[in-house]
Amino acid sequence: MPSIEFFEEDITYKLKNKTAVRQWITDTILAEGFKLKELTYIFCSDNYLLQINQQYLNHDTYTDIITFDNSELEKVIIGDIFISIDRIRENSLKFNITEASELHRVIIHGALHLLGYKDKTLTDKKKMTLKEDFYLNKRSFIG
Repeated sequence: MPSIEFFEEDITYKLKNKTAVRQWITDTILAEGFKLKELTYIFCSDNYLLQINQQYLNHDTYTDIITFDNSELEKVIIGDIFISIDRIRENSLKFNITEASELHRVIIHGALHLLGYKDKTLTDKKKMTLKEDFYLNKRSFIG
């Protein structure tokens, strides 16, 4: 049975509207022609995510998200997505949007990575942003 789980690592953070968020992520995955098997979101601090970035990606920078694709099958989603709540809070202030809006953007950003979208080049980043905006507009819950 497909599952989307939410955990906290070194912080306390409670996601609002979990059921609606799960449905929104699932709908996004299905709309892109993929099958959801298992997806885990882990909310953590900047320092926790920095350690993961250093250990697994050899990057020595803070980031808002790191996505690990654990699927061995094409078009099947199995993954772990780590999100820094510290970055979410800072970026929401920087971009003058609500914390929930920024979190939802990053949540769907991680799912889009698992669906094959990239963001390293300017062209890829534009495509990613368009997809993020498209699916953010499909949210049926407030936040």
